[in-house]
Amino acid sequence: MRVHPRYTQKAALALLGGATLLTVAVLVFIIFFVLEKGLPVLSLSFLFTNPQDMGRAGGILPTLIGTVALPVLALAIATPLGVGTAVYLTEYTRESGLTKVIRFGTDCLAGIPSIIFGLFGFIFFVTVLRLGWSILSGGLTLAFMVLPTIIRTSEEAIKAVPASYREVSFSLGATRWQTVRKVILPNALPGIVTGVMLGIGRSIGETAAVIFTAGSSLRMPHSVFDSVRTMSVHFYILAREGISNQNAYGTAAALIIAVLAVNLTAYWLMNRFIARRS
Repeated sequence: MRVHPRYTQKAALALLGGATLLTVAVLVFIIFFVLEKGLPVLSLSFLFTNPQDMGRAGGILPTLIGTVALPVLALAIATPLGVGTAVYLTEYTRESGLTKVIRFGTDCLAGIPSIIFGLFGFIFFVTVLRLGWSILSGGLTLAFMVLPTIIRTSEEAIKAVPASYREVSFSLGATRWQTVRKVILPNALPGIVTGVMLGIGRSIGETAAVIFTAGSSLRMPHSVFDSVRTMSVHFYILAREGISNQNAYGTAAALIIAVLAVNLTAYWLMNRFIARRS
């Protein structure tokens, strides 16, 4: 029995719409659940005072600094490496066995569990290079974690730039580097920024790799060689040890708000950039 295409269209629309609503509902439920329990804890004193009694009292100021310092250091390392690799693969090489191997390796690197990155960072940066549990060790480890994401998103963004843009630039006498710098990268910037923001989101919420490399000190860091604790690690330790569920939910609420603020800022910047160029 043949079903009329109109009914299959309606069934597909209902199925896809239901899947979308379910996904949004799960996201809203998680955010609402955490914020409901965590927002009453949030205050200026909670955000900008030092923790006391292993986190049972006081605030989360050192963890705020650690949550900012580690992703900033990681992206400062990973962004030029990732964008440079993407430019090289798309603009300076032809499709060959070597480029396929590089892309395969990048995809494999993106699929490695974070605990493996943490073990590698602990052995190499903390032990072999003797950097110790520090912001520098954690930032270098997170840079390796977010590098595949930046490479792949930047590569796809550069590929999406129309070939006619390159042809016009070359016809005007521009070199390949001038074309990359003044034509390709500006037009691929929204996609590149998306990859960077995904890297920020992953590094902010990372726990396993950070514990192994940056440590979990609650003292205020004064240099990149000091140990630090991020909000995600702080929340994990408070919840696992049962130290303070109230402060744990407050930390989780602050973390969710920070991630939402980063994503909203990124979308606003991208939309503004696209509107300015259109």
